[in-house]
Amino acid sequence: MNRKARQLGMENTHFVDSSGLSEKNVSTASDLAIMVRAAASYPEIAEYSKTKSYTARFSHPGYSLRYGNTNLLVHRDSWKINLTKTGYLNEAGRCLVMMTKINGRETVMVMLNSYGKRTPIGDAGRIKRWLTTGKSGKISSSARHYQRQVLQQLLPDQLALNQ
Repeated sequence: MNRKARQLGMENTHFVDSSGLSEKNVSTASDLAIMVRAAASYPEIAEYSKTKSYTARFSHPGYSLRYGNTNLLVHRDSWKINLTKTGYLNEAGRCLVMMTKINGRETVMVMLNSYGKRTPIGDAGRIKRWLTTGKSGKISSSARHYQRQVLQQLLPDQLALNQ
């Protein structure tokens, strides 16, 4: 995975496992955008990533298990999703990467460490609204508060200078 990341030009990415569940896997929004574009070139990955739901059927023992896509935008006719991946870790927060078409133009969106379970979906809507109308819409006060907390942890010295 690390070799492929380098081949793609993902200079700030390092994997320690393939599950995506280790806090030691690191990347940047820019590198994840590169990965999304590369993954979209594989038709099966693109198709499976935007499948609304899938029911797996097992015979020994006999049972079914339904999987639902956690990117709610794949269920909306107003979105043309070409590829998507959601994720969550305590260390990374709620994340969403996707490739979509807006005004006929392919657009990659990367939301990292979003506040709240549905915030990446709202963020995607605000980005789309901004790209199509120039207006982004309101961000909740709790999301703004969360942003200040995260920034305070990451950049305490810089924030102290700005106050």
